[in-house]
Amino acid sequence: MEGVQVLSLESAETVLTPKRRELIETLRSEDVESVRDLARRVGRDKAQVSRDLGLLAEHSIIRYEEAGRMKRPCLVQEHIIVEPI
Repeated sequence: MEGVQVLSLESAETVLTPKRRELIETLRSEDVESVRDLARRVGRDKAQVSRDLGLLAEHSIIRYEEAGRMKRPCLVQEHIIVEPI
């Protein structure tokens, strides 16, 4: 399905923690310019946000757009669906 990211239930339980869901929601609703900008918007340390984004990227939930030295995190798909059991 176009515009949809499907995760297994097992992956979702590991990956979609409340703080990572907050990052996803912020990326969905706001125009974020960089990892540092995202960290500022959610009130978290940049290193922590970067680690969380790295895991989200491993699961193809986000990708990075390179802009010079900055990396702009973007959602790969607009919707995330968790496969049923």
